[in-house]
Amino acid sequence: MSDAMALTESTYYILLSLMMPQHGYGIMQRTEEMSRGRVRLAAGTLYGALNSLCDKGWIIQLPVEDGSRRKEYRLTEQGRTVLRNEVARLRELADNGERVLKEC
Repeated sequence: MSDAMALTESTYYILLSLMMPQHGYGIMQRTEEMSRGRVRLAAGTLYGALNSLCDKGWIIQLPVEDGSRRKEYRLTEQGRTVLRNEVARLRELADNGERVLKEC
């Protein structure tokens, strides 16, 4: 997937959630909060997405403390670029929609 392609809504919210380091449950909570309950990530979906985002280099898993099972993740610079591009793409979509609706 190229950095210029549209993100799924789940991926978009996962990346937004990771502007600050988060663990899986925190990402699930933050996503649900930001989407006002519309996007709810199941654990299997979330961890599959996190693995994929790590493989793409958009996020990294932070070192796990000794004795802890909690994995935390953080957005990379490449991930921030992807997120900025998506926000610009969504803004353009909304602007075009508003412009066309005003013309009708």
